Amino acid sequence: MPRSAVTFSSGFLATLAVLLALAHAILAVTATTEKSMTSDEIAHLIAGHSYNTLDDYRLQPENGNLPQRWAALPLTLAAPLPPTSLPVWKTADVWRYGHRFFYDQAIPTDMFVFAGRAMIALFSAATGLLVFFYSRTHFGWRGAFFSLALFAFCPAFLAHGALATSDVVMTFFFLAAVTAWWRHLEQPGFGGAALSATVLGLSCVAKFSAVILGPIFALIAVVWLAGRVRTAGWCPPLLRLVRTTAVHVVAVWAIIWMFYSFRFAAFAPTLADGASFNHGWGWMLQDMGWPRKVFIFLREWRALPDAFLYGSAFVLQFSQQRGAFLNGDYSLTGWVSFFPYTFLVKTTLPFLLLILAGVVVGFRSVKASDIRTMLTRLRPFTPLLILFGVYWATSLTSHLNIGHRHILPTYPVLFIAAGAFGTWLDFRRPFAALLVSSLTVWHVTESTFIRPHYLAYFNSVAGGPANGWRHLVDSSLDWGQDLPGLAQWLHRHAKNEQAFLAYFGTGDPAHEGIRATRLPSLPEVGPERPWHPLSAGVYCLSATMLQHVYSSVRGNWSLDREAEYQTLRPLEALLLAYQHDPIRRAELLHDAPEVKWKTAWKRYELLRFARLSHFLRVKPPIANIGYSILVFRLSAEEVAAATGSSLKDWSALIERTASAGN
Repeated sequence: MPRSAVTFSSGFLATLAVLLALAHAILAVTATTEKSMTSDEIAHLIAGHSYNTLDDYRLQPENGNLPQRWAALPLTLAAPLPPTSLPVWKTADVWRYGHRFFYDQAIPTDMFVFAGRAMIALFSAATGLLVFFYSRTHFGWRGAFFSLALFAFCPAFLAHGALATSDVVMTFFFLAAVTAWWRHLEQPGFGGAALSATVLGLSCVAKFSAVILGPIFALIAVVWLAGRVRTAGWCPPLLRLVRTTAVHVVAVWAIIWMFYSFRFAAFAPTLADGASFNHGWGWMLQDMGWPRKVFIFLREWRALPDAFLYGSAFVLQFSQQRGAFLNGDYSLTGWVSFFPYTFLVKTTLPFLLLILAGVVVGFRSVKASDIRTMLTRLRPFTPLLILFGVYWATSLTSHLNIGHRHILPTYPVLFIAAGAFGTWLDFRRPFAALLVSSLTVWHVTESTFIRPHYLAYFNSVAGGPANGWRHLVDSSLDWGQDLPGLAQWLHRHAKNEQAFLAYFGTGDPAHEGIRATRLPSLPEVGPERPWHPLSAGVYCLSATMLQHVYSSVRGNWSLDREAEYQTLRPLEALLLAYQHDPIRRAELLHDAPEVKWKTAWKRYELLRFARLSHFLRVKPPIANIGYSILVFRLSAEEVAAATGSSLKDWSALIERTASAGN
């Protein structure tokens, strides 16, 4: 007798999807148990805690009110905030104030950071479910599960989906907002309008990149309007569009005010005495051009909360110029090729092959169809296509080239589109089914092998994660997450050696059990670093510090820098005496004021570290902790040659080391 086909109810399949999305969240958040706090997390968490408990919005107003509040909810169970009488609170120094909270108090820091990450992981799971149900609408259950599987094992979402930052939250709202807007236009009704307006309002307090939704919504409306004109004429759909736009504007305005407690001032009334933003409004608006007048007008009329306006101005100001690194090159305004390159090397090869196959199949389909048929088929995908196109157009022209995470909102569109391959998962098409299944297994395998170092994923186009530091740094690779791994390595392999550390991030080495002499690090939080000479030992450098992305001496070592260094080098003994010998310091202060001694040391140390880093970039590391912290063992002779020799001898050292490494 023929065997009957096994069928499953929609409820059962939807439950499986929820479980897979939750499995993704669990994979992501459990991988972070071996990671220290990343650079931006400390600011998000302490700012959100101050929003929730003190009703004060001066800390980190540029990164979205909603995700910071959400991630910080578990912190309401933690210790109270440090005293608001501290200078770092008064000046809204979020980095030092956050360090004071997490590392200078007896609280279970790791537990609360983990809890904050778990809160964001719920948004990542929700994004996966949006991908699933969107794909199911167009490609059925097989396509939906295929799309969700690609999302669930994507290294980028496993990396950022469990960090207490705003990137994944905004990715969720980008997809949710365009979906709700299109559905509302296609299916009139109060419920759809309320949902669309609410999601748009929440998007605006999730991250300031939500401004991109303005042109996206406008283009979606134009496509919808063009489709309605043929049947209803211009007037009715246009009037409806005007009405619903007004409703959305009012909803956005009300939601923004709600998240700032319906108060214009960023300062809590009881804490306003002596308080300020970290940068004053005058500094924030300088050299801004015509937007300056807009911000002044909105502030004078109190059209929006002051913290919201300040955050918007901050993002605009700091997006004009920002240090960036790409394949050994440096820039303050970025490159058009930055995000295409990051997409190429930080997306799994099997998924790239699927995209290529989809482009080929789509091109053939277009050739076989007339324009009207093609447009009819594409119309249901209008919000996705416009989101993808506008976001990429904005990214290509952006001067803020600091991380692959900034193009995360484009990935769900590709995952959904890949659902079309669900029809290939059919035993009646064995070759096609084998091809798609093999690529899926390969995609999952890539994700499995990189665990728990998801943030450092690079495919073989870039030479794998071990070579990632040569191509990209900052949040594309090194966000300060690998202090625990470094602590374990030092304990096993260098217990009795002098360790030096140049760290990029806001974790605390001492908290992780690392006892090391600190080299220049970013940001400078915690206790002040003592001045010290360099000696033989183990040198541990975060990739971002090794590449000097945010240093004033980034790039090639010039003759001017060498001349300045050689001028300062003979002062090292005096500078160290000033630091460590109180009697000698008193004598030296007769020759020059304190500020000059400190300025001289800071400049000398920076040049010394840059000279050392040029040497270390060609020297093979003995370890690569989580692919983000490179470890070198240097003899006294190597240290002297790298930092104390003539330019000729230094250049010869680098050439010999590079030749030996090759």
